[in-house]
Amino acid sequence: MSMERPPIPEPPPAIVLASFGTTRTEALGGIINIKRRVERAFPDHAVRLAFTSNQVRKVWQKRRDDPAWRQAHPQTPPEVYEVQGPLAAIANLQDQGHRRVAVQSLHIFAGEEYADLQAMVRALAGIKTIKPKWTPFASLTLGRPALGQPGEDPPHAQDIARASAALAADIELAQAKGAALVYMGHGNPTFSTGAYAELARRLRQDYPQARIFIGVVEGFPDLEQLLEELQAAGVGRILLKPLMIVAGDHAQNDMCGSEESWKIALVKAGHQVECVMSGLGEMDPFADLYVENLRDALAGR
Repeated sequence: MSMERPPIPEPPPAIVLASFGTTRTEALGGIINIKRRVERAFPDHAVRLAFTSNQVRKVWQKRRDDPAWRQAHPQTPPEVYEVQGPLAAIANLQDQGHRRVAVQSLHIFAGEEYADLQAMVRALAGIKTIKPKWTPFASLTLGRPALGQPGEDPPHAQDIARASAALAADIELAQAKGAALVYMGHGNPTFSTGAYAELARRLRQDYPQARIFIGVVEGFPDLEQLLEELQAAGVGRILLKPLMIVAGDHAQNDMCGSEESWKIALVKAGHQVECVMSGLGEMDPFADLYVENLRDALAGR
């Protein structure tokens, strides 16, 4: 008499947090804070980091094999040395038996990098097999960026409003210092950067007592246009902060580092500038935007 074997229980959904990444140990805090808050919100889920930048991953792989570097940087989380791209991270989870996977974008807005990630996830989710039981994924979904994505489900304006609320502490800090708040976003030369303009408008609406400006490294409005706005508004003192998850190379160099940085240009234009070298991921309210977007992704929305 033969007895049927009980079915092997399926593991809980797995999560991949997909960020561009950073090569700076001191900038990892924004990414790690988001990961910790995700792990706290979903304690039964496997959570993996993924860096979309091939160049960034190669830097960490080289450091992994450099004992002297690792000894000099003990604060670096071990998982960063082994970080994979999203494709490899998803494949490994599937190989470990996870048939339900949610990928959460850690991008700010739905630009070129998000579009590429979205295309990859859609392609993998579309894999079909002759026998349905061998289909790699029961579900593979993608969580939208912090500023949402075009569309009405959920309304794009709702995501912009949530992001504005999450930035309250920055506005309070600038107000306390008697300064205008200027954000430097990354932007994109290929996709519209209108989401930044929408955020700036919403911030000014929500905090009418503050002077708030947003410029981007690539796209519109760039530094030249930002300088024109600041001059027209008669701004003197400025609190300059990256509108990015991490205060990485762009913040260290383009914003406040080199002789061609935004800070130098602003000072030459007559402004008093103070830099805040911390990423948005280090702010719990902003990090929680990704937690909530992930909830939607896990629910199949």
